[in-house]
Amino acid sequence: MTAVPSASSTGNEQFRVGPPPPFDPELAAALEVVSEQMSPALYPGMIPALREEMAAWEGADSDLTMDGAFEVEDRTVPGPRGAPDISLLVCRPTGTDVTVPVVYHTHGGGMVVGDRRSGVAEILGWASELGTAVVSVEYRLAPENPHPAPVEDCYAGLVWTAGHAAELGFDAGRIVVADGSAGGGLAAAVGLLARDRGGPALLGQVLLCPMLDDRNDTPSSHQMAGLGLWDRTANDTGWTALLGDARGGPDVSPYAAPARAGDLSGLPPAFIDVGSAETFRDEAVAYATRMWQAGGRAELHVWPGGFHGYDQLAPQAALSQDTKAARLRWLRRLLGN
Repeated sequence: MTAVPSASSTGNEQFRVGPPPPFDPELAAALEVVSEQMSPALYPGMIPALREEMAAWEGADSDLTMDGAFEVEDRTVPGPRGAPDISLLVCRPTGTDVTVPVVYHTHGGGMVVGDRRSGVAEILGWASELGTAVVSVEYRLAPENPHPAPVEDCYAGLVWTAGHAAELGFDAGRIVVADGSAGGGLAAAVGLLARDRGGPALLGQVLLCPMLDDRNDTPSSHQMAGLGLWDRTANDTGWTALLGDARGGPDVSPYAAPARAGDLSGLPPAFIDVGSAETFRDEAVAYATRMWQAGGRAELHVWPGGFHGYDQLAPQAALSQDTKAARLRWLRRLLGN
């Protein structure tokens, strides 16, 4: 075991970190194949090529109507004050004449890659099961657009969505913010902003393997260095792109890194999940714990042997199927259907 300085220490405290938890055997086999082409680390110079790869991959599967189940439209709406307009992907159930709930999607991508179509297929899968709409926001990316640009774009899109709910056939009282990784961190930050600014009253938040803590110094971040699909080096790249030299320092806003929030009371109910064998494990567990300590509602799942993004990489694996089913069950209970 190795001793590592604690993220919350004064410089004298240390935690002891053992070997990394084992990957689920089924997932490990899938990761071994992918690892020949994908590194767990991401360096700044790799961002342009990664953006090109992701754009090509997203473009290869452009039918988001789910075989006609949704009417899909791009909307350009006002961004934050003094900032450019933003794009929203608005997906409404086809042919419905009733008001429907909305899943507001803040895509992942380490703060540096992705667009409004990234990861939206899973959200549309929820929507088709539950009879909801989906709105996915395209926010400005770091490092070209550091904090607060990404979260302010996400919040502006949420405010527009809630304000135009009647026009769109949405139920403004039943909006859930959701996504994973950086998108999970942004969803949590949007929840904090909505609470603190008296903004839209969110019904819930779905935070999947969320990227919450810029300090990047938890036991799990050290355990999983060089392993999986998003390790401590990649995490440093993403947070530094967003925050620059402020990363890890004393003055980081909770709207950039929700783990920095001093008060987690008054937040919408949360579903939080994470793999046991990934960088974000400990910060996700800590966020759920602090929500409970503040009197809030959170359902936490730590999936044994899961690495970052395992459910996307190996969707047919037994653990991935269990993970997806748990998310859907929670949403079904939240929405009352």
